[in-house]
Amino acid sequence: MEISALVTLLSGLIGGLGLFLLGMKSMSDGMQAVAGPSLRRWIAVVTKNRLLSLLVGIGVTCVVQSSSITTVMTVGFVNSGLMTLQQAIGVIMGANIGTTITGWILVLNIGKYGLPIIGIAAFVHLFSKSDSWRFWGMSVMGVGMVFFGLELMKDACSIIKSTPSFEAWFHQFQADSYFGVLKCAMVGCLLTVLVQSSSATLGITISLAYQGVISYETAAALVLGENVGTTITAFLASLGATSTARRAAYFHIIFNLLGVFWITLVFHWYILIIQWIVGGGVNEPTVVDGSTTFPKTTAAIAATHSLFNVANTLFFLPFVPGFVVLLNRLVTTKDLKERAQLTDLDIRMLETPALAIQQSRNEIEKMGEGCEKMLNWLSELRDQDDPDKAMGDSLKEREQIFDSVQDEVAAFVTNLLSNSLPHSVADEARRQLSLADEYESVSDYLVSLDKFDRKLRRDGMRFTLAQRDELRHLNQRTMEYVKAINGGLLKNNRHIVRDTDATSKRIRSEIKQLRRKHLEDLSGGDIPPQVSVAFLAALNAYARVRDHLETIAETIASET
Repeated sequence: MEISALVTLLSGLIGGLGLFLLGMKSMSDGMQAVAGPSLRRWIAVVTKNRLLSLLVGIGVTCVVQSSSITTVMTVGFVNSGLMTLQQAIGVIMGANIGTTITGWILVLNIGKYGLPIIGIAAFVHLFSKSDSWRFWGMSVMGVGMVFFGLELMKDACSIIKSTPSFEAWFHQFQADSYFGVLKCAMVGCLLTVLVQSSSATLGITISLAYQGVISYETAAALVLGENVGTTITAFLASLGATSTARRAAYFHIIFNLLGVFWITLVFHWYILIIQWIVGGGVNEPTVVDGSTTFPKTTAAIAATHSLFNVANTLFFLPFVPGFVVLLNRLVTTKDLKERAQLTDLDIRMLETPALAIQQSRNEIEKMGEGCEKMLNWLSELRDQDDPDKAMGDSLKEREQIFDSVQDEVAAFVTNLLSNSLPHSVADEARRQLSLADEYESVSDYLVSLDKFDRKLRRDGMRFTLAQRDELRHLNQRTMEYVKAINGGLLKNNRHIVRDTDATSKRIRSEIKQLRRKHLEDLSGGDIPPQVSVAFLAALNAYARVRDHLETIAETIASET
C-alpha cells in the first residue's frame, strides 16, 4: 500500500514540478521576447545610484521571472567590464525582491483554470501571425502551466496526509526551536541547490503547507533557506570569471547568508508580524468538498518571502560602499590577464537573448570605429618619410584583432540562434554575422594598402607626390563613407543606403578616373613598373573597401 502511495506521490510531484518549471521557462522566455527593448533600456540606466540599480534589478527580475537569470546576467556584465561591482550589488539586491513576485502570482490560486489557460494561450501562440501575440501567448501559457503544475503537486501532497508513515517523516522537520528553524532552512537550501530554482522549491513548499503536511512556521523556515540555495547559480556562473565578477557572486551569497542569520534570531517575532499582516488563522484548516486544506498559508508564505527580502535590502543598502571595500579585500585581483577573449561577449548573457543581441551589436559597432582608426593610421603612414613603426604595428594588430573578434561574435551569435528566438532577434543575429564579416574584410584591405606602400619602400621607391595626394583624397572620401555608415548603424538608420548613395558613387567615380588617368600617364614612361602595379592595386583595394561598405549599408537598411 505504502509503495503504491509512494509511486503516486512521486509521479504527481515530479510531473507537477516538471510542468511548473516548464511554465516558468515559457513565461520567462515570452516576457523577455515581448519586453526585449525595455530590458535594454533598463540595463542602460544602471548607474552608481544604489536606489536606481535596485529598481532595475526588481524590474528585470519581474520580467524574466527568475532571480537566478538576473544575477547570472549581472555576473556576465561585470565579467565583461560593462558594470561595476557597486552597480551589480544594487541589481542583485533588487533581483532578490523581484523574485518574490512568483509567490504572489501563486496566491491567486487559480489552479483549476490552469488547463483552459494553457489551451487558449497555446492556440494564440501556435496560430498567431504576429510575433508580439505569439510571445504573449507563450507567457500566458507559461502561467497556466505554473498553476496546473502547482495543482498537481498539491494533489500529490494530499497523499502524504493519508499515509501515516509519510506524515511522520515530515513531522521531523518542525520550526519550533532555533535549531529546528536552522534545520528547516538547511533543507530548503539543499532542495533549491538540487532543483536550481527557488521558484520551484517555493511551489513545493506551498503545496506541502497548503495540504497541512507542514506547518506555516516550517514553510517559512524553508523559504529562508531557499534564499540561500538560489545563490549557487550565480556562484557557478562566476567560476573562471574575472575577480570583479566573482566578487559580485560572493556578495549574493554573503548578502543572503547574513539576512537569514539575523532573521532567524528574531524568527518567532517575525512570524507573528506576518500572521498579523495576513490576518491570522494561517494554521487553521478549511474544509471544502470534504478536503481539508490551509489556504491562507500561500499568502503567508508569499508575504514571508517578500518582507524578508525587502527588510534585508533596506537593512544593507546603506552599507553598499562598505561591501565593495570588503569584497575587494576578500577577492584579490590576479596579476595575470584574466580575460582570454578580446570581446565583452559572455555566454552567461545567452539566457537573456534581448540583452545578448545588444552585446554582440556593441562589438560590431566597435569594429566600425576600428575601421575609422585604421584609415587614419593608413593615411598618416603613407605620408610619412620615415613611417612610425609603432603605428604600423598597431594597424596590423588591429586587423588580427578583427579576425578574432569576428570569430568570437560568430560563435556567440551562432549559440544564440540555437535558442528559440523572436523573429526580430533572429533576423538581427543573422545581420550581425554579415556585418562582422564585412567589417573584417574591410580591415583586410586596409592592411593590404599599407603593405603596398611598405613593399615599395623596401625596394627603394615610393608613390609619386601626385599619387600620394590622390590616394590621400580617396582615403578621406572613404573615411567620410565609413563614418556615415557607422552613424547609421548606431541610429538604426533604415535610409542609410539612400543617405550615403552620393558618397558611394563619388568614390567609385573617382577610382575610375584615377585608374584612367594613371593608364594615360604610363605613356610618358616616367613611372616605374613596381609603382604602377602598386598604385593600381591600391585603387582596386579602395574599390573593394567601397563594395564592402556598401554591403554593410544595405544590411543596416534591411533592419525592420
